[in-house]
Amino acid sequence: MALKITLKPHEKMIIDGAVVTNGTNRCELYIENSVPILRQKDILSEKEGNSPARRIYLSIQLMYIDEANLAHHHKTYWKLVQDFIQAAPSARPVIEVISDYILKGQYYQALKGTKKLIDYEKEVIERVQQIA
Repeated sequence: MALKITLKPHEKMIIDGAVVTNGTNRCELYIENSVPILRQKDILSEKEGNSPARRIYLSIQLMYIDEANLAHHHKTYWKLVQDFIQAAPSARPVIEVISDYILKGQYYQALKGTKKLIDYEKEVIERVQQIA
């Protein structure tokens, strides 16, 4: 069964590493096989990778869409995770779930889990700012 995706006008997405931009009208795409797909709302640019959790998200995003450099992206991920846990040991349970997805090659699920890590990071920063 095909995956049906409806794109808004000018919406971007990545399909198997290719950036696709919709034209001026709404359109429907049917993806007939299994390939990495990221909608614009799930794509993080390097510029937006401006916090430790966001850099973790970016490394997983690259694992998902850039299989040719998977070993490099894995190495980056594990280093970033190690640094994150040292700075915020309370994030370990969230990171363990994400890492389990990584080890299983389930990168899209890992990305979804990393959104929770980004939210957690934001909460921690807000709490610290309230104390200061």
